[in-house]
Amino acid sequence: MNDTRYSRPSLLPPGIKNLLIINGIVFLATIMFKNKIDLDHLLGMFYWTSPYFHWWQPLTHMFMHANFEHILLNMYALWMFGTMIENLWGTKRFLFFYFVCGFGAIACQMLSTGYELHQLQHMSAQFALTPTPEGLKNIYDHFAFLIDESSAAEAYQAIMKQLFTHPHDADAINGANQILSGLQQLYRDVPTVGASGAVMGVLLAFGMLFPNTSLYLMFVPIPIKAKYFVAGYALFELYAGFSHTESNVAHFAHLGGMLFGLILILYWNKTKRNSFY
Repeated sequence: MNDTRYSRPSLLPPGIKNLLIINGIVFLATIMFKNKIDLDHLLGMFYWTSPYFHWWQPLTHMFMHANFEHILLNMYALWMFGTMIENLWGTKRFLFFYFVCGFGAIACQMLSTGYELHQLQHMSAQFALTPTPEGLKNIYDHFAFLIDESSAAEAYQAIMKQLFTHPHDADAINGANQILSGLQQLYRDVPTVGASGAVMGVLLAFGMLFPNTSLYLMFVPIPIKAKYFVAGYALFELYAGFSHTESNVAHFAHLGGMLFGLILILYWNKTKRNSFY
C-alpha cells in the first residue's frame, strides 16, 4: 500500500468525528431514557435464537457501551489509532474498513456463543437423562465462568454438594435441571455491546501500516513498537478467550475484528486496491 496518496492531515478527520458524535449521543440516550426504554435490549446484539434478537443489532451494537469507562477507552483508542489511518486512506475507505471489522467481530462472537451454548445444552440434556453428581460437576468445570457470575451460584454449589451426599435426591435433581435451564437462557439472552471489535481492527491496521511507531503505554516506562504491541495484544485476547479470563469481555469479538481487518488489508494489498471510492 506504499503508493497510497497521503491527503492533508487532520487531528479529527470527518469519519472519526462522526463516529465519536454518534457513539456519544447513543451513550447519553441510554442514560437519559434508561427508566423509559432499555436501549441495551433494543440495540445490543443478542444471539439469534434469543427473543430479544432483531435484524438491526449487528449494526447498532457497535454504538452501544456498558459504561463510561467502556466508551471512553474505545473512543480514545479509535481517535488515537484511527486518525493516521483515515488521513492515509480517506474517509470512505476507513469507514468501510471499520464496519467490516465490526460486522466480522460480532460474527465471530456469535459463533463462539453458539458453540458454547450448544455444549451447555448437550451437557444439560445428558444430566437430565442420567442425573449424577459427577455430571453436574463436569458442567461446573466447563462453565464455572458463567455459573459463578450468575445469581444461582450458591444454589448450584449447594445442590452439587447435596447430590454427592444423596445422589438420588429428587428435589436436588429438579433444582439442578431448573438452574441449568436458566443458565442456557442467561447465555442466550445477554447482549453484546461496544465498538471494541471494530476498534481492534483499526488497531491491527495501525500495527500493519505503522509497524515501527513507538507507543508509550501507561505504567510501562519503555516504548514498544506498534507491531509488537498488536501481536502481544492479539495473543492475550486468544488466551483470554479460551481461558475465559474476564468472562464479561467479548474476547472473540476482539479477535474477529482483528482477523477481518487482516483479511481485508491482505486482500487490498494483493489486488493493489490502494484507494476506495
